[in-house]
Amino acid sequence: MAAAEFDISCGYRLNPQVALRPEPFGALAYHFGNRKLSFLKVPELVELVRELDEHASVEEALARIPEQRRPQFRAALASLAASDMIRPQE
Repeated sequence: MAAAEFDISCGYRLNPQVALRPEPFGALAYHFGNRKLSFLKVPELVELVRELDEHASVEEALARIPEQRRPQFRAALASLAASDMIRPQE
């Protein structure tokens, strides 16, 4: 089954099969299901990913990020969604 298109108007959450390990640069995200490893190199991104499920949409979650940095965060979240690190809220 193909992954759904990343949609910032939808809510997302960290996949339950993913563990985030804090690191000085941000965090390592490890998916126990598909064994993928991702480096979250920005501490604000780590915090955003941890709190995604507290927001009705990605757009709402990004509201606290300075506007000029939002494209970078959207791209990072889209990449995390494509690798099943984050998934749509149910």
